[in-house]
Amino acid sequence: MPRFEPFAAIRYATDDLASLVAPPYDVLSNADLDVLEARSPHNIVRVDVPRGGDDRYDLAAKIMQVWLDNGILAVDSTPSFTIYRMRFTGSTGTQRDIAGVLGGLEVVDAEAGGVLPHERITAAASTDRLELTRATAANLSPVWGLSLAGGLTQLLAEPGEELATVVDGGVQHRVERITDDQRIGAIRNLLASDDVLIADGHHRYGVARMYRDEVRETTGRSDTPAELTLAFVNELIEDQLSVAAIHRVYADIDVADLAAALDRSFELIPTDRPDGETLAAMHKAGLLVLVGRDAAWQLRARPGRFDGVRALDGGWLETALADVPLTVSYQHGLDETLCEVDSGRASAAVLIRPVSVAEIERTAREGLLMPPKSTFFTPKLKTGFVIRSLTG
Repeated sequence: MPRFEPFAAIRYATDDLASLVAPPYDVLSNADLDVLEARSPHNIVRVDVPRGGDDRYDLAAKIMQVWLDNGILAVDSTPSFTIYRMRFTGSTGTQRDIAGVLGGLEVVDAEAGGVLPHERITAAASTDRLELTRATAANLSPVWGLSLAGGLTQLLAEPGEELATVVDGGVQHRVERITDDQRIGAIRNLLASDDVLIADGHHRYGVARMYRDEVRETTGRSDTPAELTLAFVNELIEDQLSVAAIHRVYADIDVADLAAALDRSFELIPTDRPDGETLAAMHKAGLLVLVGRDAAWQLRARPGRFDGVRALDGGWLETALADVPLTVSYQHGLDETLCEVDSGRASAAVLIRPVSVAEIERTAREGLLMPPKSTFFTPKLKTGFVIRSLTG
């Protein structure tokens, strides 16, 4: 089972963080970066998403050191865990509260167990994040892990020392520090009693493994801070997760040819253009929706077509289109997905249903992997509340 340890966190030396924290790097466009940089000369994206030439990683490291030297950032005097709470209104209109803990999660070898992937990952260049980690010697953006150990939510119910609250996009993000040895021990021991499933940040975790191996080779040691990586971990239970779908977007194929290929596995029923109520109707009726620029169809699985295939929409589409030459990409959000089709960047899209929490746990317990981009966990964690140093 993985170790999960407190550490002396690097934090902004103020509780007014609205202009300083940012969404994770992998959801930010250049326009987003422009907005965030304009909010403050000390916004975390100046370190976490450096822009410029080949020297941008060294520049990020220098900026971070200047902030430390000038008191913009400060290092905690004692190791701690950080409770991270998110309060928001869910898709059903009810208030949701998610509570997890930020700490150092053990970096384990692939296939070693303890820290498990939950879906196959798409190829992605890791050079950028590895270069940034080397330059800054810090974990800037946390991996999101789901603990299969029961009881974490209860352990986090009591407030810690409140540090900051930021409200953005209808979501309240609140962080609290825990330094009490007894409480730290209880959290550490619970998380070490069962597996942690990576919900978001598979590539970040892979970079942490590469960096750990480099440090081991350079130092000959296996007891450095590189043995752990910054992670937010919450409990894998229904009321602690908000899971959205990641829809499939198709190019390099005409919508008529895509519809013909899908017709082998699904009954296609003409329908209205999807709107805000479509996703809920899809879940209730057990169907998917194919969308072209000028038409849309409900997709109902043909009886027996997916016998032996996991009841995952992404898996059904992989099976149905296995022999079809096309390009598939991924998009979350109905409006964003429709925009891809309407703009002509894609010829069609298939709207899929969110994966259930029960299916996520079943996948983990059985040691299986979902198709790539099966889940989109929301809300997104902010970067900048906590930085973890890799020196020492």
